[in-house]
Amino acid sequence: MSGFDFLAGEWDVANRRLRDFLDPRSGWQRFDATSRCWSLFAGAANIDEMDCPDQGFKGLTLRLFDRETEEWSLHWSTSRSGRLDEPVRGRFGADGTGEFHGEDTYAGTGVRVRYRWSGIGDRTARWEQAFAVDGGDWLVNWVMDFTRRG
Repeated sequence: MSGFDFLAGEWDVANRRLRDFLDPRSGWQRFDATSRCWSLFAGAANIDEMDCPDQGFKGLTLRLFDRETEEWSLHWSTSRSGRLDEPVRGRFGADGTGEFHGEDTYAGTGVRVRYRWSGIGDRTARWEQAFAVDGGDWLVNWVMDFTRRG
């Protein structure tokens, strides 16, 4: 099982996200966060909590490895909603990049969602989110650059 073992520990996170996730002209908002991740089920699950004090919320991701399909499901929540969003599902490829896809709604519009993990090393990792509408191209709307603390 290739997975999220790299993410365990504490991280500083540089966030860059579009003010409107569907409008590339809306401008990028930048903010810092910290993240803490711990592993469960001998690496087949993990939880992270991201603290975004300047934005007034905390985020949580629950990741579960389905041994039957050999796919990960990633479930996101924020302290603002208090509920888990629909998961994105996928796996890591031979190159170490993880891609995860799902369906969601943003501002009343149905969107396809893609999460991508890349640049994974001992001290760094990158996560990005992209949306696509009506079979259109992917629009990257949120990027997080992780740097291991300590």
